Amino acid sequence: MTTTWQLTIDCADPQRLVAFWCEALGYEPEPAPEGWESWLAYWRSLGIPEEDLEGAENGSGGVIDPSGRYPRIWFQPVPEGKAVKNRLHLDLKITGGPLVVPDRAQRKERVDAEVERLVGLGASIAYLNAPEGANYYAVTLHDPEGNEFCLV
Repeated sequence: MTTTWQLTIDCADPQRLVAFWCEALGYEPEPAPEGWESWLAYWRSLGIPEEDLEGAENGSGGVIDPSGRYPRIWFQPVPEGKAVKNRLHLDLKITGGPLVVPDRAQRKERVDAEVERLVGLGASIAYLNAPEGANYYAVTLHDPEGNEFCLV
């Protein structure tokens, strides 16, 4: 049996996160299904109630990897806000780690440059993961709605 999967992230503003994560990952907003002019038209054809379609005119809330290699991410609108630390998060592997780039200073430089770029897009720094004396360097960030992710 072949299984496919997507990552679903609860959020308040799917389109804000679609824009952020497309820039962060090099993904694209998911286009409407073939034969449909918009996601809104598609969902209406399925009989989804209008009250559940609020905000759907702006897109699906999904992002896809244009190469098809990585999974779809779906930003699910929910009424409640984020309350605690995520139990699941993304690690964005900017450097490939010590086996790919042995020099810690070089890895730090690459991670810090990506941190600066993502902060410019709306992320915020949560904390630094750089134990004294370790050959490891990572930074934990929050996306625009506070979801944690790491750059390593």
